[in-house]
Amino acid sequence: MQKDYAIQMGSSNLRYGPGVTREVGMDLADMGLKRVLVLTDPYLKELPPVQQVLEALEGEGIRYELFSGVRVEPTDLSVKAAIEVAVEGKYEAFVAVGGGSTIDTAKAANLYATYPDDFFAYINAPIGQGKPVPGPVKPLIAIPTTAGTGSETTGVAIFDLTDRHAKTGIAHRYLKPALALVDPHNTRSMPPVVAAASGLDVLCHALESYTALPFYERPLPARPILRPAYQGHNPISDIWSLKAIELVSQNILRAYRQPEDEQARANMILAASMAGMGFGNAGVHLCHGMSYPVSGMVRDFRPGGFPVPYPIVPHGMSVVLNAPAVFRFTGPACPERHLKAAEIMGADVSGVKDPKAEAGPLLAAQIEQLMQALDMPPGLSAIGFTEADIPALVAGTLPQHRVTKLSPRPASADDLAALFLDAM
Repeated sequence: MQKDYAIQMGSSNLRYGPGVTREVGMDLADMGLKRVLVLTDPYLKELPPVQQVLEALEGEGIRYELFSGVRVEPTDLSVKAAIEVAVEGKYEAFVAVGGGSTIDTAKAANLYATYPDDFFAYINAPIGQGKPVPGPVKPLIAIPTTAGTGSETTGVAIFDLTDRHAKTGIAHRYLKPALALVDPHNTRSMPPVVAAASGLDVLCHALESYTALPFYERPLPARPILRPAYQGHNPISDIWSLKAIELVSQNILRAYRQPEDEQARANMILAASMAGMGFGNAGVHLCHGMSYPVSGMVRDFRPGGFPVPYPIVPHGMSVVLNAPAVFRFTGPACPERHLKAAEIMGADVSGVKDPKAEAGPLLAAQIEQLMQALDMPPGLSAIGFTEADIPALVAGTLPQHRVTKLSPRPASADDLAALFLDAM
């Protein structure tokens, strides 16, 4: 196999600061755009972030329609509903106000409105056809209201396939928002359970991208357009990932326990964007790959305080429940990176004598300690899974090549079964 020799960085256009939401109308006017679709979810549409956006658009004479049908943890059905609205409306641009669910839905709506095709055309192979996005899409301004997915900085859109009970998605640099307005004020309405789950998603983004397979171990693409957005860890993504680990470690407990702590909240939403710029160019691996069937196979679990009326495993929760098992497994592949991450999180690594044996468990212990402090469930069994579910969980993970192939240590079906057992 000929291996890759280059990285391609998709840089993010990001404006960060308290109150930048109110600038969105001016941004659209300066782009010469006059008619846009605003997307959000039904729980946010009456709250200040969305209302401030609508006032800003009205102040600049921007005509808009509001689509509030985004589903928290979107499905193919909810995404198709947004696509239908986007195709019929022939909008000049899109504004997404919400968490990763809203921003990802807006990316998909933008893509299929700009380049109509079969729904599975752009979905990642082997589940979909994996066709490259043909060219630039229409401008999308992303305004996050959670400190979590970092979707405002990435070219990735994730959703559930309802008939398969598994997550999949679309990934291409052209899907990256034209502008991200990262406003700490927009996380004021975030419930503590959302702050904890989304914050742990940030941590896993950073840990996975830092420990991913190096870019020069990936196969060389036949053409530059086929070089994936998720390329493996590289010298530039490492900068974002390490800083995000530091910011989360220093601020997540304060943001969870003291929602009025403006600085902690500001640091967490900044960490989310930083981790997004890291993993958006490096990728994530097994924690995320294993999380997709966990979310898709949810039965009756409803986390206390989570603002939806249906069973759900929040994305960040489904990711972090696998993380200790994953890092125990991947530790021997790049122990120096696992040790560095553990040290940033507060571990004393001075007494480590056998890095290959000790690095993974040391990092896993730091994650478990943080999970306990954030009142996360202690494992998959606590959210309704049993050992009998492991074959289906493995089957749901195996097709996630986009991320699983980035593991620094290859994971077979038997390895995945052992990892899910450990995560129980």
